[in-house]
Amino acid sequence: MVKNLTTIIKSTKHEVNICRDTGMVMIGERINPTGRNALQAELKAGKFDMVRKDAMAQLHAGASILDINSGLPRADEPALLVQMIKEVQDAADDPPICIDTPNVKALEAALSYYCKDGAKPLVNSVTAETESLKRVLPLIKEYGAAVIGLCSGDDGIPKTAEDRLKYTDIILEEAAKLGIPTEDIVIDCLVLTLGAKWEAGKFALDAIAMIVKKYGVNITMGASNISFGLPDRENLTSFFMAMAALVGLTCPICNPLKTQEIIALQAADLVMGRDSHGLKWIKGFRARKSV
Repeated sequence: MVKNLTTIIKSTKHEVNICRDTGMVMIGERINPTGRNALQAELKAGKFDMVRKDAMAQLHAGASILDINSGLPRADEPALLVQMIKEVQDAADDPPICIDTPNVKALEAALSYYCKDGAKPLVNSVTAETESLKRVLPLIKEYGAAVIGLCSGDDGIPKTAEDRLKYTDIILEEAAKLGIPTEDIVIDCLVLTLGAKWEAGKFALDAIAMIVKKYGVNITMGASNISFGLPDRENLTSFFMAMAALVGLTCPICNPLKTQEIIALQAADLVMGRDSHGLKWIKGFRARKSV
């Protein structure tokens, strides 16, 4: 059986080790204007109060890494993304971040700004598409970042778990050609909504198990995708994350302000023997009761 790899993400002040042996790492998803009209309005007005508040709230709730997305229509995305990173650094004592953009110019601007004095962000993301591999992986190598490998390719969205493994093979092979360590690739198996495809959850779980067995890499997901369009989303998302933990999920991109999702991840760590003497579970319980 392959070794569980450790992915290190760090700012100039803080370091996070992602590894299946040591428990869940939450990547906070809220600093993203997509579908958030109030945040969009603030960013258009050149204000960053919500960005700063979201950063603090997510870290307080248990997130270890903050995903930062600047996808605002008609914005100067390179400048906006760098400014959002600066605001988060200033408000939240420079936490480790995940730079989330499909815009290569914005990505390069963010990496150029952030990757100083040993800082190492996570990048969201590269796919197995030929153009994505050519545009993104050289930047990951140049700046010494880690990257999320999204299991889609030139043939589009994968239909089976085996196809997801195939795209993982491609991403890791191309990364290795550039000298990017395998532990610096975090795989996202592309979780689709059960509302559109009732087998989507099982496909994702099967893919995670296959990929972890072959490579030992860390696994992320946009956790809430599984429940999109369905009722009782928070319960469904949390139960799915707990199940995914059993087959290898290590660092979901989720909303740490959703209490049920936090409980599910803490419970998974406890049940799977990754919470010594249940200390994290007890601490989490006491924190919830004190609110």
